[in-house]
Amino acid sequence: MFHKRYAVLDGLRGFALANMIIYHAIWDLVYLFGFNWKWYQSDAAHIWQQAICWTFVLLSGFCLPLSKQRFKRGAEVFLAGACVSIVTIFLMRENQVLFGILTLIGSCMLLLSLLNPLFKRCNATVGFLVSFILFLFTEHISQGYLGLGAWWLLELPKEWYCNYITAYLGLPAKDFYSTDYFGLLPWLFLFTAGYFLYHLFSSRKLLTCLEKGRLKPLEWIGRHSLIIYILHQPLIYFLFTILL
Repeated sequence: MFHKRYAVLDGLRGFALANMIIYHAIWDLVYLFGFNWKWYQSDAAHIWQQAICWTFVLLSGFCLPLSKQRFKRGAEVFLAGACVSIVTIFLMRENQVLFGILTLIGSCMLLLSLLNPLFKRCNATVGFLVSFILFLFTEHISQGYLGLGAWWLLELPKEWYCNYITAYLGLPAKDFYSTDYFGLLPWLFLFTAGYFLYHLFSSRKLLTCLEKGRLKPLEWIGRHSLIIYILHQPLIYFLFTILL
């Protein structure tokens, strides 16, 4: 629940979710229904997928200070992620979702709800820059190293990548498998970057620029993003099963 609705934020969230639905629909066609679409493995498709993820996580961090019941909302999102994991483990083991994006966002909301009194004392500009730089340098932590893109700064001990606990933190073992995986690292840093970005907007009186939106359908999707996210994959699979 929010102190005030910002239509632009709802529209951005709706746009990201619409893109995610399309992306997942293509994933189903390629991996579940056997469509041969090589573009889906291209760099362009990867950039598209990453842009969707970045938008969701950054926007979630930005919106956290607007929530009246941050811890409760974080628990709801985390439990929704747990339900997705349980359902896919028992009904779709070959396409199981462990530590997906809902688990990540719920975890970040819970952590930042607890750390909010401390983080509010930090300089927003410094907090944003440090968070974003840490995100960039830990972006490949699941692959065993710290660095920037293909530039290796530090290789991490293989012993750290050993079980589900380390996978949750962002250090998955070699045999770990999930069709939708977001470890706490590096994504927590992008979430905190969004959190500090909100405080930058607030301190500079820029939030009023986000009040009036222009794309009502996307804003509606953004306002109901959690339930739409939970339902979209089963509905897509059901429709493709009937039509194809």
